[in-house]
Amino acid sequence: MTKITRTRTFTTTPRTHLEVEQQSTTESAPPPLIGDAIPAKRDPYTVTTRNAENQLLRHQRQVPIGSRRRRAAIASTSQVPFSQLPYQCFQEARSFLKEDRDDKLEALRVQRERLEKLRQKSGSVQPKDEWRHGNRVRSMRKQVEELKIQADINDPLVKKRFEDGAGDMSRPIYRHLADKQWRSYKRLILMQRITQMNVVPDVLPAIDPIVSTELAFPIPGHENKRIQRLRRVQHGDFVDSALSEKAPTLYVQPYDKGTRLVTIAVVNADVPNVEKDAFDYRCHFLAVNVPINPTDTRVRLGQLGKDQVILPWLPAYAQKGAPYQRMSIFILQQPSTEDATENASLSLDTVALKADSKYNTRLGFKLRSLVDRFALQPVGVDLFRTQWDASMAGVMQRAGIVGSDVEFKRKRIEPLPYQRMGGERYR
Repeated sequence: MTKITRTRTFTTTPRTHLEVEQQSTTESAPPPLIGDAIPAKRDPYTVTTRNAENQLLRHQRQVPIGSRRRRAAIASTSQVPFSQLPYQCFQEARSFLKEDRDDKLEALRVQRERLEKLRQKSGSVQPKDEWRHGNRVRSMRKQVEELKIQADINDPLVKKRFEDGAGDMSRPIYRHLADKQWRSYKRLILMQRITQMNVVPDVLPAIDPIVSTELAFPIPGHENKRIQRLRRVQHGDFVDSALSEKAPTLYVQPYDKGTRLVTIAVVNADVPNVEKDAFDYRCHFLAVNVPINPTDTRVRLGQLGKDQVILPWLPAYAQKGAPYQRMSIFILQQPSTEDATENASLSLDTVALKADSKYNTRLGFKLRSLVDRFALQPVGVDLFRTQWDASMAGVMQRAGIVGSDVEFKRKRIEPLPYQRMGGERYR
């Protein structure tokens, strides 16, 4: 019987364990983890999903431009200009809107001619009819402004520029859209803050804001650099004492045309008065004759002229143990001139204000008295809060403010002594 032995067949490949070892030595480095991978660069004009928008904000520090529907249309049409989108319904609607705009422009031309004829008759108006003539001129001027808005309100290119942040605030239509957007959300938040924190009626009896305000403080350590870095503050937020040591920048956005003069006052209504066991007012800043207009909205409180500033900026401070204090910022429009077509305002006499003891002293400052005396109109308001923190003592010492070592404590109320009544009471 022949014995059969098992032999390994001839092969040119190595054994299995050798093959695995050779592959492990020749393979490249493992791929990076998903979290370490560099995301693809996103286009702010074409991102359409929520994840892509979050990646754009997180990695590129950019905000998506326009609405999501518009970005989807741009992404699907290979960057075709917005006015030439290949949609028949869109082009037909544009032709219809163009005809409507031509009608509005014709009505605007007729109204302007009537207004010009009415102005030419101003010299022959009888004194008893001057008020009626003035009311008619103001009414026709208001109709002209409304027709300017109605002529462009339905233009898709206008809405596109406004959504992209490229609107020209010198034009009535962009001011109208910005005012509508502000009143839909931000103004509601502002009114909630000043009402909830009782700024009204503690400082002024009432206010109807018609200009939007934004507050920004310079970041410490960047004062001497070419580009100053600012930190925006939301309405009613707490601000560190080191941040509020320098005068802030105030952005005031009016929504009607023309340049007007305003008075800016920063008032603290929560100054403790130990003697009276109550609270007093303190003015931290007061400036008059500050010009603002729809295209130039930035007001640097620390760079205003000496002929405008009545009381320079005083850092917001509060002693240790005292409750937080409300710093109210009011924008007060000065009286208009007679027959003002561009919202021109009268200038206040700064020399007389600096000489008046009611307005050149900080403690006991009454903003209501200033408003009543000069017929000022409150048109804007802002608010931030301050409280004791680690850097408050240094801020007070650098500003020459006494009281950094003062600490407020609650007065302990001793209980009434217990007196045991007679024994017959308990029988």
